[in-house]
Amino acid sequence: MPTSPWLTAVLLLLLASAALADPPHVSAPTTQAEAKARAMLLHETIHGTLQVVHRDFFIEDESRVIPSASMEDVFEALEESYDVRLKWLVVETDVVNVDHQAEGEFEKAAVQALAQRKPYFDAVDKDTYRFAGPIRLASQCLKCHVRNRKNTEDRTAGLVITMPIALPPK
Repeated sequence: MPTSPWLTAVLLLLLASAALADPPHVSAPTTQAEAKARAMLLHETIHGTLQVVHRDFFIEDESRVIPSASMEDVFEALEESYDVRLKWLVVETDVVNVDHQAEGEFEKAAVQALAQRKPYFDAVDKDTYRFAGPIRLASQCLKCHVRNRKNTEDRTAGLVITMPIALPPK
C-alpha cells in the first residue's frame, strides 16, 4: 500500500490509463451538439481532476512530475482508444512547455476567447469538432506558471479537445 499521496495519485492515473487499454467501441458523435456534450463532460472531468490532484498531491518544494504532465499519459490513451485528442493551451501564463502554445487559427481564437473569460470556444471544420475550455490556475499555481507576477489573482490556461464527427451517409 503506497504511503505517499503523490504515489497514490500516480497509481490512480496508471490504473485509469490501463482501464482504457481495451475500451468498448464508442462510435464518433454524429452531430455538433453530441460532440459538444461529450467535450464539455470530458473538459469538466479533466479540469476537476487536475484541480483536486494539485490540491491533494502536489507537495511544495519537492521535485517531481507535475500533475498536468502526468495527465498527458491519459491523453495519449484517450487518443489511441477513442480518437479524441487533448492539448493544454497557454492563455494567461508563461510558456512552461512550448507544445502548449497556440497553433493555427482555432487555437489562437480560443486563447483570445478564454482570456476574455468566455466559458468555452468551439468550432466544426468538415468532420472534426474542436472545443477549448478554461483551466483555472489558482494563486498557488502561479509560482510555476507565472514567474514574474505582480499579484496572486487566478489566471487561465486552456484545454483543447478535438474529436471526429461521423457524418451521416449521403
